[in-house]
Amino acid sequence: MDHIVLVGASAAGLTAADTLRREGFTGTLSLVGDELRIPYDRPPLSKQVLAGDWEPHRSALRREADLQQLRMDLRLGCRATGLDTAERVVTLADGDRLGYDGLIIATGLRPRHLPFGHDLAGVHVLRTLDETLTLRAQLQAGPRVVVIGAGFLGSEIAATTRGLGLDVTLVDVEATPLARQVGTFVGGLVADMHRDHGVRLCMGRHVTGMSGEDGRVTAVTLDDGTRLPADVVVVAIGSVPATEWLAGSGIPLGDGVLCDRTCQAAPRVYAAGDVANWPHPAAGGRVRLEQRTNATQQAITAARNLLSGPEQAVPYTPVPFGWTDLYYTKIQTCGWCPSDATVDIVDGDPEAHRFVALYKVDGRVVGALGWNNARALRAYRSQLAVSVAA
Repeated sequence: MDHIVLVGASAAGLTAADTLRREGFTGTLSLVGDELRIPYDRPPLSKQVLAGDWEPHRSALRREADLQQLRMDLRLGCRATGLDTAERVVTLADGDRLGYDGLIIATGLRPRHLPFGHDLAGVHVLRTLDETLTLRAQLQAGPRVVVIGAGFLGSEIAATTRGLGLDVTLVDVEATPLARQVGTFVGGLVADMHRDHGVRLCMGRHVTGMSGEDGRVTAVTLDDGTRLPADVVVVAIGSVPATEWLAGSGIPLGDGVLCDRTCQAAPRVYAAGDVANWPHPAAGGRVRLEQRTNATQQAITAARNLLSGPEQAVPYTPVPFGWTDLYYTKIQTCGWCPSDATVDIVDGDPEAHRFVALYKVDGRVVGALGWNNARALRAYRSQLAVSVAA
């Protein structure tokens, strides 16, 4: 192969580029990203960057000098708009066409929107660094903040904004924060933590509308008639894979790019990161992981498999690992933590704010969660890795 194109200039795309060079690829690498900024890390956006503890440059994944060592054709600020797998061509928004011998799709996600309210000033989503900086600037006025969605991102935003001393309300349709991610037992502990820090919770409630004056948001309305005054609203109701540009390309699409177990979606086309959907034997079906660790691990596998060819390609069977930081608490998960699993405390004590919980389905351990207990969790993570390999 002489030319490999990487579409998506975040953690997965950059890791794939780095892996290709380390594995000996000496041809042309084109890295395409729709943002003008050099590749940066996303987890700090809702925490250190939003809080103002980090300036934007600290989130960069590589210094510009390090990027130059990868000898890449950087196409930043240029969105991919189409793919022809028969001709092996990626079309860009500026009309340019990039022919490729190998392609890695790492376009990630785009935020979900509510069917209303996004035309009002003060209503935000948070996915990019520029969106984070815009929100951060508005927080300096001391606004009343309503966060819609209490998953990982929404909970982080609520914790960060409350840490700035702001009036914060967190709304979700579920009974507790993180209910879909880790279940209601741990979700209840997160709810208590939010309340202890002064966040107002509206759980089990649907948002039915937003009000505004002079084009700026003033309130959020819930399905029980409650009206929450708001100067800033952050919508964090999840994301969807960024695959619109692949329509009509022949690439199989569903909940993301549908790959085989080696991350291949079509001949000489692989996917990695949040956009990739592949069969995982330990999960009993297809999975798509929105985790920072997975973005790196899967990009390494996809890049190696692209170079080695399908005959030598290896299956991608990771033990999922993720984390979140809320106030002074670090919550880490490994494996799967389904909301309907049985949760057993095996180390520490929730009342001491330090424990490890195992998640069991039909008596079988499928995942583990550590609450301020990274050292103890490490042993269970190793056990899950052995179980997946078996």
